[in-house]
Amino acid sequence: MSSAAAPKPSPELIFGTLTSYQRAFALKAGIELELFTAVAEGATDPASLGKRLNAAERGVRILADYLTIEGFLRKENGRYSLTPDSAVFLDKRSPAYLGSMSRFLTSEQNIANMWMLTDSVRQGGTASHIGDNSKPSDDRWVNFARSMGAMAVPMAGVLSQVVNANPAGEIRVLDIAAGHGMYGITVAKNNPRVHVTALDWPAVLAVASENAQKAGVADRFSTLEGSAFEASLGEGFDYIFITNFLHHFDVASNEMLLRRFHSALKPGGKTITVEFVPNEDRVTPPMAAGFSLVMLAHTDAGDAYTFPEYEKMHRAAGFGNCTLQIVPELPQRLVIGEK
Repeated sequence: MSSAAAPKPSPELIFGTLTSYQRAFALKAGIELELFTAVAEGATDPASLGKRLNAAERGVRILADYLTIEGFLRKENGRYSLTPDSAVFLDKRSPAYLGSMSRFLTSEQNIANMWMLTDSVRQGGTASHIGDNSKPSDDRWVNFARSMGAMAVPMAGVLSQVVNANPAGEIRVLDIAAGHGMYGITVAKNNPRVHVTALDWPAVLAVASENAQKAGVADRFSTLEGSAFEASLGEGFDYIFITNFLHHFDVASNEMLLRRFHSALKPGGKTITVEFVPNEDRVTPPMAAGFSLVMLAHTDAGDAYTFPEYEKMHRAAGFGNCTLQIVPELPQRLVIGEK
């Protein structure tokens, strides 16, 4: 009985990976041109798309064909239509629109940092001169705040379920490095007893305050300007949200931060950390494990930490209990520490 022949070596993965930037920039172009919205509104052939987008018919045809090849559009009898994913996430009229993410994810700084990845690998941290995310960088983080808010809403809905829905009185939430503020804002919108204090740099907090106003929770949304490392945090908080923050720093810095957060909680209070948390093999699940490379490219010493590493950090900071919560259908996980 002969065994099946081993597959022949192929350069397909290598070639496809080295040209994958084309896919990213084609999608970016489609988003910037509002091509997906135009298709949804009825401009479904190259001629009508060209007129609608004020672009050359040839250019639109080639871009739309490529986006069809890559699975973002469908094409039949010379006419384009949206896939289900594109209809939900790339049509600007959709409440779940995510196209704004392209402004941050494909920003010049992000691309430049990946361009220098070889040097970052050699030195074990970003080769960029901007790798210390404990210092203000208004252009970068205001862009983040204006671009990435919609991405936070599904996990923010999960946080709304974790926060106690039936307290005796007001629920005080401190939102660390709040950015767009959508984690705390969404929880406040879903629970009228929640009051949020958002901590970040002044220019970033201006974006969060705008979002709180739009969401109708400005009367229960306060701001605290400064650094999580240095600002006077106060005390007596029921919950502290630490969303996509600890991955920027090394273990020692995180333990110091967590000690500060522990002091700001009331007895029985909880920190809720939202993070990419890989398994201990550090190669699964792919999206969480791959986030370590992002931190290598963009930070001096950040990483995607495993749950045992987070648990050890929390215990070193004085937390009596630390648990991991896996959220179905979302790539990030919750690490919950209790005082």
